[in-house]
Amino acid sequence: MRTPAKSSSAQYGKVYLIGAGPGAADLITVRGARILAQADVVLHDALVTEDMLALCPQARQIAVGKRCGRLSSAQTFINKQLIDNAAKYAIVVRLKGGDPMLFGRADEELHALELQGIEVEVVPGITAALAAAAASKQPLTKRGIARSVAFFTASTAPNQPEQATLPDCDTLVQYMGGREAIVTARKLLAQGRSPQTPVVVIENCSRRDERILHLQLRDLENGLADCHGPVLVMVGEALARRDTQLEQPHIAAQTNKAA
Repeated sequence: MRTPAKSSSAQYGKVYLIGAGPGAADLITVRGARILAQADVVLHDALVTEDMLALCPQARQIAVGKRCGRLSSAQTFINKQLIDNAAKYAIVVRLKGGDPMLFGRADEELHALELQGIEVEVVPGITAALAAAAASKQPLTKRGIARSVAFFTASTAPNQPEQATLPDCDTLVQYMGGREAIVTARKLLAQGRSPQTPVVVIENCSRRDERILHLQLRDLENGLADCHGPVLVMVGEALARRDTQLEQPHIAAQTNKAA
């Protein structure tokens, strides 16, 4: 039986914003998994896997995911769901792909909860950029070549203009970059990046159907028509293959078959 949140001393339960990591269930933090196992209700993103939700079978599970180009839950609805559930239950989890504090709309949810005086805690997760660097074995920084990294997205808030220029950093990582690949490549070329600049594209990072593409910037200008899952695009000289990698047989697209 779930423990009611309301008592004589507290009107609301506690809300946790938890980072689920890039996809694989065993990449969530120990703290995140522990809280999931105690949760009364879990409001989760569309990219949270069934394996991840298996960590909280006791909880009421509510899908509130956002996917580009698909029917999604409005942020105001999600905020209200968090507040309403905190009024009913002791432990409420908002489970987000990656890390809550990076492109996760955490500020809006924190603001809504704080206005109601609801206690909230953020549990970080492995963000997709770090998981993608690990999966491809391509560090985002490299001594003498790259010592600055920028994470960015082309997605904007309603009525906000698109980003005219891209960050001026040694390594660029674009979240939700699949549909924007052509525009990103053209902007970078216009800003003076070499057409031979290494690019690594990772689809479905850390999942069973993970796919890694090694390209050059001029290739990215042709788009990523074959990518259908969540895509991360990494650009920069640090992503060039090492000599030891070049000596090994490889194909442009590789699929991770690990269970």
